[in-house]
Amino acid sequence: MRLSTNQNPKTLTGKSYQWLLLILWTVLGCGLRFLNLTAKPPWTDEFATMVFSLGNNYDSVLLNQVISPEMVLQPLRLNRDATIFDVISLLLDNDNHPPLYFVLAHWWMNLWPGNGEYISVWAARSLPALLGGLSIPAVYYLARIAFGSAKVAHLSAIMMAVSPYGVFIAQEARHYTLAILFVIFSLCCLLRCAKHFQKKTAIPMSIVFLWLMINCLGLATHYFFSLTLAAEALTLILILYYSIKNSLLISSKTGIPSGIFKKNCWRLALVAFGTITTAIAWVLLLVPHDYGKGMTEWIHQDNFNFIAFISPVFQLMAAWVTMIALLPIESSFLPLAIFSGLLMLLFFVWAIPKLNRGLKMGWQNRHFRLGIGVLLGFIVSAIVLFFAITYCLGLDITRGARYSFVYFPAVPVILGVILAGFLEKKFAIFSSNWKVLKVFEQPKIIISIIIFMGFLSCLTITFNLGYKKYYLPNQLVEVIESSSSHPVLIATTHQNLVQTGEMMGIAWQLQKKNLPVKLQFLLAHHTLKMPEIATITLEKTVNKLTLPLEVWTVNFKAPVRLNNCRVDAQSFPHINGYNYQRYDCQ
Repeated sequence: MRLSTNQNPKTLTGKSYQWLLLILWTVLGCGLRFLNLTAKPPWTDEFATMVFSLGNNYDSVLLNQVISPEMVLQPLRLNRDATIFDVISLLLDNDNHPPLYFVLAHWWMNLWPGNGEYISVWAARSLPALLGGLSIPAVYYLARIAFGSAKVAHLSAIMMAVSPYGVFIAQEARHYTLAILFVIFSLCCLLRCAKHFQKKTAIPMSIVFLWLMINCLGLATHYFFSLTLAAEALTLILILYYSIKNSLLISSKTGIPSGIFKKNCWRLALVAFGTITTAIAWVLLLVPHDYGKGMTEWIHQDNFNFIAFISPVFQLMAAWVTMIALLPIESSFLPLAIFSGLLMLLFFVWAIPKLNRGLKMGWQNRHFRLGIGVLLGFIVSAIVLFFAITYCLGLDITRGARYSFVYFPAVPVILGVILAGFLEKKFAIFSSNWKVLKVFEQPKIIISIIIFMGFLSCLTITFNLGYKKYYLPNQLVEVIESSSSHPVLIATTHQNLVQTGEMMGIAWQLQKKNLPVKLQFLLAHHTLKMPEIATITLEKTVNKLTLPLEVWTVNFKAPVRLNNCRVDAQSFPHINGYNYQRYDCQ
């Protein structure tokens, strides 16, 4: 049994028709990624991308003194005089990410007009959205390499186009979609090498140097790309093990590894040596000694209990689910959230057995086994690495769904080969006396439902009903606007640029408003071991200001002592990302 791969101009595999369909999937995916691109407020990580890509830093946001909203937004001002060398230097001194994406973003942002004197959110988010759109034809190419089937490649491209996780990643002004492209290209090289091992032919040096270059660029985009490389290494080890076990690479006459096998091993060693050398150079020469500067504390497992033990499993499962479907389960309208949750549950109960059958159909095709084995081995290896880092090193990287980018591109390709299996004549259709149930068991109906579910899920993301922004400063500004009748001081404790970004979110929303009262900010710096410093700073600052005054403490991680100030006892609504309290000072 074999899925069709023949070339027929009247069928799906006709070249013109293939290109037309691929363009259609790409346009669909780009449309979903650009839809409502600027509707959601930017958050701290996105502000960091904008600031450093512009060639600016956070030094202009003064600490321990009252500053205006304009001063908080100073780092977001357009800086046409900055160069890529400024961008790289600022990143190495102030951030914990490699510079490649930021350099590209610097060039990209300078192509577009700003939002007045500030950078526009569209300019910042459009590059990741575009790169996310390019991942669709890239996945098509990956599937063609893996399976040699236009049918599988098109279905893989569709699943990438309507993946809610893919849309979520693409609508962030961050570097993940560029990293995803390098993951795809690296997997292409991995599959090429695996096929050469299978055919017992020499790996071309062009693939060796191309793979090495891709790996270096991937590491220059995101340090977690190293997890992709580690997962690929584990997959290669498994390939070599099973190849030797099945005597595919052993000379039948001598019983020792063939010359081709040795040559291929040396060429893979060259890729590994070059990649590892690049990684070591990054660590020793470019990564700052105080890497993270407190910005990675949120993934540290400090209180290890039963909940902390099981949480990584569910957090990673949540990322897997959203690669296929995500309805508005985060909606503030409870009936909609409940209905969405039940519908998702029913969908996966219905879909999982069928996906399993489709995978078995694909595995029965001996031409597809290598591709399925490599991609599934890669996904499983990456997941094992996630759990190893979480449980052995105490760094819960499963808390960030975005980190699953390291293996995400393999998922739509596996889904593509599964959906292609549905179209085989031997695909078992569930027997039922109920005609309605029979309809939902037809292969084309199954594929249509899964794709349509992905499409609806993408709309959930674009309208901020799923993968909701953690910070919602627009809601906080509305509360302050409706509750304040005197001058306002927004005070927060400060440790690093994360807190500056939180205040930037508020100031960014304020520029859209015309508040009747004067509003200012205070970022009270303190160390982790001495939070009382911020308490004293706030107290001294308020004592110098003219009363009456309203003090809004926002994410203030220190005790509050304010003379002549009364805590507002009214109940304010919960707002994502901001814990706040109002004080009335007379």
